[in-house]
Amino acid sequence: MVEDDAPTLDQGVERLSLTGRFSLTARILIVNLLPLLFLGGGLFYIDSYRTQLLDERFKLARIEAQIAAEALAGVTRERQEALLVQIGKEQRMRMRMFDAEGLLWADSFALDEDGPAFEFDDISDDDWNLRFARWLDRAVDTVVSAKPVTDYVEKESDQADDWPELVAAREQGISQITLYDWRDGTPVITAAAPVGLNGATLLTTRNAVDITEAVRAARSTLVIAVLIVLFASFLLSLFLARTIVTPLRLLSKAAVRVRQGREREVEVPRLPERGDEIGLLARAVSDMTGALRHRIDAVDSFAADVAHEIKNPLASLRSAIEALPRVEDEETRKKLTDIATHDVRRIDRLVTEISDASRIDSEMSRATLERIDLSDLVRAIIGSREDRAENRNREIILKARGFAANVIGVGPRLERVVENLLDNAVSFSPPKAPILVEIENDGECVALTVCDEGPGIPEDAREKVFTRFHSIRPDNEDFGNHSGLGLAIARAIAEAHDGSLVAESRADGQSGACLRLQLPAAV
Repeated sequence: MVEDDAPTLDQGVERLSLTGRFSLTARILIVNLLPLLFLGGGLFYIDSYRTQLLDERFKLARIEAQIAAEALAGVTRERQEALLVQIGKEQRMRMRMFDAEGLLWADSFALDEDGPAFEFDDISDDDWNLRFARWLDRAVDTVVSAKPVTDYVEKESDQADDWPELVAAREQGISQITLYDWRDGTPVITAAAPVGLNGATLLTTRNAVDITEAVRAARSTLVIAVLIVLFASFLLSLFLARTIVTPLRLLSKAAVRVRQGREREVEVPRLPERGDEIGLLARAVSDMTGALRHRIDAVDSFAADVAHEIKNPLASLRSAIEALPRVEDEETRKKLTDIATHDVRRIDRLVTEISDASRIDSEMSRATLERIDLSDLVRAIIGSREDRAENRNREIILKARGFAANVIGVGPRLERVVENLLDNAVSFSPPKAPILVEIENDGECVALTVCDEGPGIPEDAREKVFTRFHSIRPDNEDFGNHSGLGLAIARAIAEAHDGSLVAESRADGQSGACLRLQLPAAV
């Protein structure tokens, strides 16, 4: 019993409906490239690396400003100027001192005879690499919604009040750190700290170019690595898609041609060089196509044979019925009536046999297999035939050797095979001649052999006797009593059980035919 909430095949198809909208090549590319795109997204998270560097640099700037302010406090003006030049040159930063009234009285850039310790970049002469780097910086800041930073502008006046950090340092008496942004995208860090107790203040300015260079280097390395891997993955994905999609398209085109029936002998590629699932699929489709062609040909041939076999008794029946009104002789009318009755029975027998032959495959696909003792089955059939007097005074001798003759199959169908083999032997056996039935089991195969003492089957005709509507009857048997389907049906049932049915000559060299049925032994 199937639960109501159990997943069904249709539900599985619905879950795949989204992916089914894309071609197989596109899906392979997406699956292989999507993780790399996520890896490329790490480009934007380098901003956190930049933030960490700035935090460290803020701490360093605060400590430097405080240490410098303590060094400058309580020394002479000449010493202060020397310290400003020395510290500014060593630390590559600009140091300015403002007095208690907020006026600039010392600038390391102006005091240093060798010139400024650093210079801001003039972006007017930057090459395309730097311009692209600045554009990428702005793009990343936009994506991560980075907090905007005030542009750094040099004050034209020498007043401390023009610098908010200096005002805050004078009012609060503690050092202040401020981040600015230069036109080239590099951070500018200023630190303001009170110097001593006389109201003087120190302002340090550093252009942290190294932070921007480190971030851009990491970003460039990641971009180059991602692009290389993306390109390689793209090529590999195309190769993988080609090895999968191309043979599938060939199989699809061949299947369409087979369905349309425009080319009778469509060559379905078997791809023997491929040992993977695609190769297995190609060979399975090729074999399936061959089996379908064989079945279609068999159906066409069967239909033609049916029409031919039924046409003869119908023509005879029609002639007898049409002649009856014109015949007055009672004896002749009786003969015509007997002919019509015989033809009706013959047609009925043909229809029954044809119906059985056409249902074998469908019934076998739905039947439930069971363990059957072939010896018991044959013994029961022989006894039943004797009760119905169907053996015509022929003695049927059963000999069973080896293991128990157990097979796996469908009982009624195997019974039909045995009946057909016995019918054939009884038909060809001379009166009172014995019919030998032998059953052997070698552990792998169960063999049932039915031998008669009739004229036998010529070697060149041993396969023809299994052809539908092929019938060679004894001379003493009335015409039309057999449809010519008995052995064909028996072989079809044997093959449906993964067995075989063949015609042989007698092993003892005597006259007669042997029909040998082989079935896999039940494990």
